[in-house]
Amino acid sequence: MSREHWEKNAANWAEWARKPGFDSYWQYSKTFFELVPPPGQRTLEVGCGEGRVSRDLAARGHHMFGVDSSRTLIQLAHDTDASIPYVRCDAADLPFRDESFDLAVFYNSLMDFDDMQASIAEAGRVLRPGGFLCASITHPLQDAGKFASRSGDAPFVIEGSYLGDRRVYDAEVERDGHHMHFKGWAYPLETYARALEMAGFMLQALREPALESAPPSMDPGAERWRRIPVFLMWRAIKT
Repeated sequence: MSREHWEKNAANWAEWARKPGFDSYWQYSKTFFELVPPPGQRTLEVGCGEGRVSRDLAARGHHMFGVDSSRTLIQLAHDTDASIPYVRCDAADLPFRDESFDLAVFYNSLMDFDDMQASIAEAGRVLRPGGFLCASITHPLQDAGKFASRSGDAPFVIEGSYLGDRRVYDAEVERDGHHMHFKGWAYPLETYARALEMAGFMLQALREPALESAPPSMDPGAERWRRIPVFLMWRAIKT
């Protein structure tokens, strides 16, 4: 489901992702990069999209490799920076040797894989012992409910159940004349934690960054997003 969706929306996503200050990446990525360890020999980004995180990590000294299931996104990433090797593949079936990376990065991609648990297990396979997995995900709380209105003081309401099986996440967003259709999966936090546990990872650090300031392109009630976490970020080590 998610793979076909992101291929269909690849051009829209590239336009959305690359406009400086527009996407949430520009407000939250600083916290993520503070979690990322110093460069080792090889860093892998899984679900690299159009390549912005790989490019930013390369600028920080990482020897990058990127993978994604979307042919169009891989081509866009390659066309923007051909110095980074990009490979089209399934996140649950990586074409790399065992223990061949020091760091695996999942920036807002784990929610989009049809088999999230297998993707984390594959990261564990290609990481050396003592290697790291750093991830950002849409916060499970944010995925479970919604604000009752768009006002800054609107209550946040969970109408169904936060717990249980994965749920489809489907949202269309219009911002400053740009349209983006997001579609993927929502899980409780325990589901992510169990996937890490089963793959031999131990959590080292966890962050729930607050929105520091709302960009002009967001609606007037955007301050409501300062009251609940939008993203959850972590660093885990392969034991």
